[in-house]
Order: sequence, then C-alpha cells, then structure tokens
Amino acid sequence: MGEKDNRKEKFADVPIRVRSWVYILVVFSLGIINPLTMTVFVSLLSFQGMREFFRMIKPNLSFLPLLVILMCLQGYFLNFITDTAYLRYGIITVLIALIILFFVWKFSFRVLLSLGIGLCVTLISFAYLAYIRAIEYPTMSYLGLKLIIFIVVVTELNDVFQYLSGKFFGKRPVVPRISPNKTREGLIGGILMTTLLSNLLGYLLFPFYHTLTFTLIGLLLGVLGFCGDVLMSYMKRKTHVKDTGTLIPGHGGLLDRMDSLTFNAPAFFLIVQYILLK
Repeated sequence: MGEKDNRKEKFADVPIRVRSWVYILVVFSLGIINPLTMTVFVSLLSFQGMREFFRMIKPNLSFLPLLVILMCLQGYFLNFITDTAYLRYGIITVLIALIILFFVWKFSFRVLLSLGIGLCVTLISFAYLAYIRAIEYPTMSYLGLKLIIFIVVVTELNDVFQYLSGKFFGKRPVVPRISPNKTREGLIGGILMTTLLSNLLGYLLFPFYHTLTFTLIGLLLGVLGFCGDVLMSYMKRKTHVKDTGTLIPGHGGLLDRMDSLTFNAPAFFLIVQYILLK
C-alpha cells in the first residue's frame, strides 16, 4: 500500500502539467503565425524572462522601466537588423544595462554577473527564435515556420522525455549538487527519444532530411537542452528559489519552461544557416 501511495504521489503533478501544455501550445501557435507576430512574441517572452530573472536575484526592487526599454529595443533590433548585427548590438545593450545597474543601483560584481547571464539568455539567446522563424528559402515553402516548430517541439519534448524517463527509471543523480532530481537514466532516455523525434520530424518536415544529420542534431539538442536546464537549476540554487515564477501551473515560471532553449536556439540557427542550407 505504501509503495502504491508513493508511486501515486510521484506522478501527482502530471495532470496539471498536461493541462498547462495545452495552454502553452495554443499561445505558441498564435505567436508563430508569421515573422511579425513571432518578433512580438519573442519580445514578450524576453520581457517576462527578464522579470523572473531580476525578481529571483533582487526580489525587493522594481526594474520595470528598464525592462520595458530593453524589451522595446529588442523588438526594434529584431525588425530592422540582421542576425549577425543583432549579436553585436545585443552584447552592447547588455553591457550598457549592466553599467546602469552598477551606477544607479550600486550592485556588486557578483550580482551583476548573475544579472548579465539573465540578460544574455533573454535578450540574446531567445532572439534567435525570431531569426529562425524568419528564415526563407526560394524552393521551400514555409521553411521558417517548419524550422521553429522543429526546434521548439524537439527541445520541449526533450524536457518531457527526460522528466518521464527519470520518473520511471531514474536512480542515480547526474548533477546532485545542482539538481538532485535529475538522473543519468532520465538524461540518457531523454536524449535517445529526442534523437528519434529529431529524425521523425526531420523526415516529415524537410526535403533535405538525412538520417545521420538529424541523428546528430537530435543528440546535440538533447545534450545542450540539458545544459540549459542545469544552468537555470544552478541559478535557482544560488538564489535559493524552487521556481523562477508561477506563470505556468505545474511548471513554475517561463524560464523553468524555456531554459532548455538557452543554448538550443542559437545552436540550431547556426546549424540551419551553415550546414542544412549550404
């Protein structure tokens, strides 16, 4: 009886997670309709991500005016400059924001480093989602739409695969000091299923599908997704919070759900530009 109760408790959060996934899917579908809605969508995601990061590190202060300005700057850059220029402008924007935080709020170097990581994740990494959606190719209809569906579905289901694999088979922690609930079994199971999913979606969506290429893409996205998750877990542990927010029931904050895209979004953009479309 005790074992049954423990198993039931272990999966108690699954129904609410599933309901939240339905809401996420609806919002995501509306956001990716075209490149313009994607730009607005990404800017709003970045704004919410910055809010969660700043609240996590400095919960007693309000940075709303600064974050609104940064969100508007990001939206402007995404609309009017190239991806190569955006990286340069994004880094400059982050540095200026950190200088303002240093002189106005007198933050220590340690706090500035944490906030700098948050700004790089939200203003730079997430921005590549908009650039992926905007990719066009003369002989391939709706390529940007298919690419954004691919990267988001593969990345987010990698999280689900690792979560479920860990729930069913997890025994040995993989990073016990940072996130004790993440297990080797969950990591390996998630990466294997992500690789299969990468091949399935690649076959269904793209004329340039090749088994070896999409196997390597699946492996890379599975590993990098895990690294993004661990980075956010590390930041939460350092700031003594369980979740980055309460925006998504069963998941926590926006960053809890999007952390795996930290490395996956820019990496996939580069793969598409310099490997898949060459």
